[in-house]
Formats: sequence, C-alpha cells, structure tokens
Amino acid sequence: MPVPLAPYPTPPTPFTPPANGTQSQLVCSGCRNLLLYPVGATSVCCAVCNAVTAVPPPGTEMAQLVCGGCHTLLMYIRGATSVQCSCCHTVNLAMEANQVAHVNCGNCRMLLMYQYGARSVKCAVCNFVTAVSTSTTEQKLNS
Repeated sequence: MPVPLAPYPTPPTPFTPPANGTQSQLVCSGCRNLLLYPVGATSVCCAVCNAVTAVPPPGTEMAQLVCGGCHTLLMYIRGATSVQCSCCHTVNLAMEANQVAHVNCGNCRMLLMYQYGARSVKCAVCNFVTAVSTSTTEQKLNS
C-alpha cells in the first residue's frame, strides 16, 4: 500500500529590516564576524557561532585598532585607554589621534608614528632609532 508523502515544508520567512531600513553593524564577540542588525536591537545572536553580542547604546562612538599581538581588527568604545584582544588576550594601548605625533625615519625617511613624550622611535622597516626633538614635537602640536 502506498504511503502518502508529506508536503514540502514552507520556507522560513526571510528577515525584513525595519520600514526605514536603518541597520548598523558590530563585530561578533565569539567568532569576530561582522554582524548586521536593525537599529534599536539590544543584542545580536551570531548565526555562525550562536554567541550573543550586546549592542552598545545609541550614540556611542566606536573606534578601531589593530591588535599588536595577533593583528586582528578590534572595535572599542571611543575614549577607552586600553583594549584587550579577545583572540590573543593582548592588552593594547588605545590612543586618540591627538596623543600621537609623526616623524620621518632618520635613515629610510619612512613616516613613523609615536606617542607624545617619547624621546625616540625605532623604525620597523630598517630598525634605525630616530631621536625625537622637542622642537619637532612642538611643530607637530602646532600643526
């Protein structure tokens, strides 16, 4: 006797963004994938790793830096003084643009960035150590 077949299940209804279409994005706290979410959400569940990531309050300015330990792009709330990488646990110093200065390497002329107050900076390209004079720092502060 033939067995009746069940009909195909109806496909799930696709997600429809809010009427005004505003979406935002953040990095998953579990797998570091970029997540899109509708504005107004308080948390987002990652479809890849199922980690739930809290959404920062509206109006929170975010900044980003590259981890010095594993070179992962990190996002953090602007104004933080340090950021711990969730991948390698390195604590990274988070500096605002007004806390750094630039000088050209004394050997290869590569543009180098350093923290204000430093007496010298070592070039990552040629390993030359360039002395930072106070007059150079004052020039950078005034520009």
